[in-house]
Amino acid sequence: MTGLSLEDLTVLNFENNEISINVGGFKKKLRWNTLSRFPETRLARLLSCQSKESILELCDDYDDTEKEFYFDRNPALFPYVLNFYNTGRLHVMAELCIFSFSQEIEYWGINEFFIDSCCSTMYHGRKIEPEQQDWDDKSEEESTTSSFDEILGFYNDASKFDNQPLGNIRRRIWLMLDNPGYSIPSRIFSFLSILVVLGSIATMCMNSMSDFQKFDSEGNPVEDPMFEMVEHFGIGWFTFELVARFAVAPSLIRFFEHPLNLIDLMSILPFYLTLFINLVVESSPALANLGRVAQVLRLMRIFRILKLARHSTGLRSLGATLKNSYKEVGLLLLYLSVGVSFFSVVAYTIEKEENDGLTTIPACWWWATVSMTTVGYGDVVPGSIAGKLTASACILAGILVVVLPITLIFNKFSHFYKRQKQLESAMRSCDFDEGIKEVPSINLRNYYAHKVKSLMASLSNMSRTSPSDQSLNNSVL
Repeated sequence: MTGLSLEDLTVLNFENNEISINVGGFKKKLRWNTLSRFPETRLARLLSCQSKESILELCDDYDDTEKEFYFDRNPALFPYVLNFYNTGRLHVMAELCIFSFSQEIEYWGINEFFIDSCCSTMYHGRKIEPEQQDWDDKSEEESTTSSFDEILGFYNDASKFDNQPLGNIRRRIWLMLDNPGYSIPSRIFSFLSILVVLGSIATMCMNSMSDFQKFDSEGNPVEDPMFEMVEHFGIGWFTFELVARFAVAPSLIRFFEHPLNLIDLMSILPFYLTLFINLVVESSPALANLGRVAQVLRLMRIFRILKLARHSTGLRSLGATLKNSYKEVGLLLLYLSVGVSFFSVVAYTIEKEENDGLTTIPACWWWATVSMTTVGYGDVVPGSIAGKLTASACILAGILVVVLPITLIFNKFSHFYKRQKQLESAMRSCDFDEGIKEVPSINLRNYYAHKVKSLMASLSNMSRTSPSDQSLNNSVL
């Protein structure tokens, strides 16, 4: 034991070759030769201290009278440290908190590689497990938070009718129009709206079939009067829906911030723009080219199918999933682009002299895209054995590339579907007959449990990298 003065020898009580330790009330005498076996640990470094100031850098207090070193640490975990000094190995009990144990051994300067093989697998597995659970629980936490926020937003919108003229009547109409399934009238209205949407889409499809097309005396195609009548009725119904929702909306300014209201507007806008363009073309023949714009606008009628999202939980969940899965979708596109680029170059190199359909790399992009997505049109196929082996590898790689991100997207869809069902159930249980008296029943326990769990995880990460711990470790080392 070099570096100790006579005063330090007295302090460390070397008459018995022992030092006295007090860890949170747990007192123990340790022999210096036991500690010196592990010179990098905190207790062993006490042996090389040359002043009281250096001692206090390693412990929380020192009693000159009792010659005792005090550490303000958890006494329940210190027996594991004592066992380490006696055996040279660390053991972890199953009931211990892994993060507390990890921080404790880090404080005493004991490295994790001293954990015995019988406990090492369990220790590192439990230490990594919360990070994996955070990945799985993130969507569920977002789902719980979003559901809570949406319910509060729903009640906030409903409360705005209390101070408006005819508030109760407008609120009933608003609930009937915007919440399918809320009541029997809302279910009837939703059913009629679905029929009109499906009828409009069916009419548009049938109008493109040669069996239903009609021509005028000059041989130009004209609208079938029956189809035109169904189209006008559908436009009238969609316009009535949009105007009615706008008239009873709790906030007119924020009305078109809702995606479903924008879809309602897009479903009727092409008709009125086409009508306006036709009137302009008839009055000014020089603007005949605008007729082509009208033909393009007619194709936009297909957006009416999106109106079903208002009446379908699955479609709304799908939209929310795509909105919140842009990272996974980007990952899928990245994987596909890398695979397409690689296999297209390989196919071009092998088949460019023998296959007329694969004479350029851009042409091979099409073949690789069709193969990796396992569509397989068969319009372009490799002819050589090497080309067929390349195609087989491309197909197998495509299956793996598509499956990996799709699993993540499906998990998010499940969470959003569950959230949407809970939200609809909470909205249907609302009763506004006598105004708003109380917020509906919400599982606040799960909501705050997720919040506290996230907070504790953040604090745990901060504690592992806090400046105070770093400076303490530097002083020890």
